[in-house]
Amino acid sequence: MLGFLLRLLPFWVREPLLIVVGSVFGVRIMYLAVVERAWVPAVIGAAFLVFTAVRVHTVVRALRARRTPGPTAATDAAVPDAAAQPQPQPQPQPQPQPQPPQRRAPAAAEKEPNAWGQALAAVAVFAALAAAVWLGPRLMPSDSGDGATPRAASCPSGKGEELPSAYRQTSRAVTGEELCRVLGRADLARLLGTPAETATTMSGSSGTAPLTDGKVAQPEAQVQFDTYTVNVSATYNELTMAQYVKLMEFGDETDVQTLSVLGRPAVLFSDHTMKIEIDLGSGGSGGPVEQGPLARTLSVALDGKDAGGSCDITVWSTSGTLPDDSALLGIAEKVLPALPERTV
Repeated sequence: MLGFLLRLLPFWVREPLLIVVGSVFGVRIMYLAVVERAWVPAVIGAAFLVFTAVRVHTVVRALRARRTPGPTAATDAAVPDAAAQPQPQPQPQPQPQPQPPQRRAPAAAEKEPNAWGQALAAVAVFAALAAAVWLGPRLMPSDSGDGATPRAASCPSGKGEELPSAYRQTSRAVTGEELCRVLGRADLARLLGTPAETATTMSGSSGTAPLTDGKVAQPEAQVQFDTYTVNVSATYNELTMAQYVKLMEFGDETDVQTLSVLGRPAVLFSDHTMKIEIDLGSGGSGGPVEQGPLARTLSVALDGKDAGGSCDITVWSTSGTLPDDSALLGIAEKVLPALPERTV
């Protein structure tokens, strides 16, 4: 089908088209062959370039043939036959010399389109198409791909979301959307020690604390990178940090360390995350709860007086590696000032 369409095109359109396509594909394939160091693309690219050289030679021959005058020019300019000359009179008198007939160009030649114009127009059009095919993937943004810069994730909009009544009953409580914007800082990856990474997912939810019958607001936000995942939650309950540390003595938390962050009591500890598998293939909606990777958490009181409530900053990775505690402290020093202190 393609060959039939090409045969229908005029010569001065078809040949420039073949030259442009052959040169573009030939150079592109040869470039890929050099980059990948493969001989098969090199052979294919060379075949395209040879085909292009043949087409160029054909066009050059056609142009030279158009510039060479035809054999009819000499015939038309020939002197008339002697038989056609007038016979001399008995008494010679001066006769006007016969003039050769003027040659007129055929009417078809006057209406013939300009070959150079057709060739230049065809080359310009198909060169623009080739440039669009060549540069299109580089100019268009890409979310992924080799050598492409991934697009940074953003926090979901909470417009139209109805908040639980606990948020209206709690003074100065933040929402999950607000907490996500606070956590999704441009320098969060640098604080984690991976400045070259870009956040892949961001989320925020305005939920309530479990086992509280929906009476305790507990917004949560999470930002995920290739190496680490950061989760921040704020719990607006009456539990002080001192009481929280005492409860840890009966738990399985390890590496517990009390400290002060921005003048507020805080505690650092390690614990394993939970891994829940949901198998929907057999119609079930639940699965076993397994132990996930180790996580490091920094809990800081919502105010300097430790009147109740805390902000938890947790970092973990699927590989099990953890950043230094200085990373959590750096995140806390950036996040806490953006959260309103709780007034009781």
